Amino acid sequence: MVDLSPSQTAGAPEAIDEPRLIEDAGAALRIGRVAAPVLRDLGLRLVRVKISAAAGATVQVMAERPDGTMTIEDCERASEALSPVFDAEDIMTQAYRLELSSPGIDRPLVRRTDFERAAGHEAKIEMATPVDGRKRFRGRIEATNAGPDGPSVRLLVVADDKSEQAVDLPVAAMGDARLVLTEDLIRATLRREKAALKEAKRPPGAERNLKPKLKLKPSANVKREAAVRGADEKPTGPDEGDSHGR
Repeated sequence: MVDLSPSQTAGAPEAIDEPRLIEDAGAALRIGRVAAPVLRDLGLRLVRVKISAAAGATVQVMAERPDGTMTIEDCERASEALSPVFDAEDIMTQAYRLELSSPGIDRPLVRRTDFERAAGHEAKIEMATPVDGRKRFRGRIEATNAGPDGPSVRLLVVADDKSEQAVDLPVAAMGDARLVLTEDLIRATLRREKAALKEAKRPPGAERNLKPKLKLKPSANVKREAAVRGADEKPTGPDEGDSHGR
């Protein structure tokens, strides 16, 4: 995994400030608005906030660097920075566990660059607003296109006759989108990790290959859990659902 310092990520303000096109709702949205500026000061971007009943109550904050990476050290720094802010803002009315994590391989897709990096891989998408009377879609991401109402994603969906049919889904109308964990996705992630490690070992001043590369994503969901206000210390992750859209 490439380890970029906060100073390196700070050099790309447009990347770190890229807006989320799919946001959380309710209490998760409110907590995210508290967390986002704290994470930004650490060179990180908020991906998602999820509140679950795990271990009594768990607040999961998913974050990453603008290049899609997230280290254990990043999780530790974010946990230490967010805990006192969350206490001061009194984000929950009950004891809760704070969990910091990377997006993982089968990550949520919330920004335009997330969909662009995911081209060629399978995703499951749930629309907040139906498209042709349908709200749930699963298929291969072909492209992300600009439009007058914002970006849309062209998804290749397998029809009943096993043929692929293209459907254009406006990101603004999506309620949730995430990658599906497949062997192809795992292999692609491992290749990116290997390439990134090789690049990181190059001596300073060595000539770099300027050909654009797919960005590295974490190979596992890296978690940092902090017990808050006397919550049970047994680490329990939130239910992320299965890979079949259920």
